[in-house]
Amino acid sequence: MLHMRVISPRDRTEDAVGYLTAATGVTNLVVLAGAARDPQGDLILFDVAREAANHVIDHLKELRVHEDGSIAGEHVDLSLSHAAERAEEEAPGDSDDAVIWEELAQRVADDCKVTWAFLAFMAIAVQIAAIGVVVNSPILIVGAMVLGPEFGAIAAICFGLLTGHPPVILRALRTLAVGFAAAIAITLVCALVSRPLGWLDAGMLNTGHEEVQFIVKPDRWSFIVALLAGIAGVLSITAGKSSSLVGVFISVTTVPAAGYAALGIALGQWSEVGGSVAQLAVNIAGMIIAGTLTLYAQRFLWARFGRRAPAALRRTLTAPPGSPRGAGRLHGRMDEP
Repeated sequence: MLHMRVISPRDRTEDAVGYLTAATGVTNLVVLAGAARDPQGDLILFDVAREAANHVIDHLKELRVHEDGSIAGEHVDLSLSHAAERAEEEAPGDSDDAVIWEELAQRVADDCKVTWAFLAFMAIAVQIAAIGVVVNSPILIVGAMVLGPEFGAIAAICFGLLTGHPPVILRALRTLAVGFAAAIAITLVCALVSRPLGWLDAGMLNTGHEEVQFIVKPDRWSFIVALLAGIAGVLSITAGKSSSLVGVFISVTTVPAAGYAALGIALGQWSEVGGSVAQLAVNIAGMIIAGTLTLYAQRFLWARFGRRAPAALRRTLTAPPGSPRGAGRLHGRMDEP
């Protein structure tokens, strides 16, 4: 369930409220005439099921409410309301399957930005990965994977490919390129400083590092894991299941590959650099391919099947025979005029 706050120009409020009153999945509608001051207009508050949010937002945009007013939404963590329950039951599809495209567009736009925070997280993650390689510690490498912030830009590329929007793709590619280049450069400088101190030597990457050698040896399994991670990552973002992203971060070898590449350059181990760069490319390419196909599948499947019947009716039809809950709901709907 989403809570929406709309500031509507007064000449469009009647049309907006008329639509919201009759719209499927909308409830808890409140209209405060003249309450908004900047921008001026009427304040409209309502809750809407995720499954119906795209239609509601699109209609409000067709009324040009956002041009002279505003449309904002936030997720509702707690809602105790029979009206809200009915709205979700009447809305077609399931909330976990619904992709709110405007929300996704805004998120990927934010993830395309090269910020100091992004660069800091990337640099720290790559340095931790490099230290993990030096001390042959898979635990440190896993920690670096979790810390890496690169998947947001990868998801932005997937969205740009889905929507055919080259500027989004270019901004996301720039973010990835700048982020990895800066992180590798910083890690390289730290590695070069460490050599005169005796902390690193040219033979360190050749012996005693069996547990982390997978980083520089990409194979078909690396690509398959990247494909699966791309699917899981996009699904976790579109379904609002951010906790699943941790598994995605741990699955792919982007950050460790960047850390290994920096060490290889510092120690003159160019074969290791080549393997690291190949691993990085394989993982990024796999996630982009799978993530884009996942978004295409979500858009296609929702358009074909997501709106076929209200969620409550589908649950009723698939309920076990003789289920009291299913029978009651089906009976209730058949009795409605």
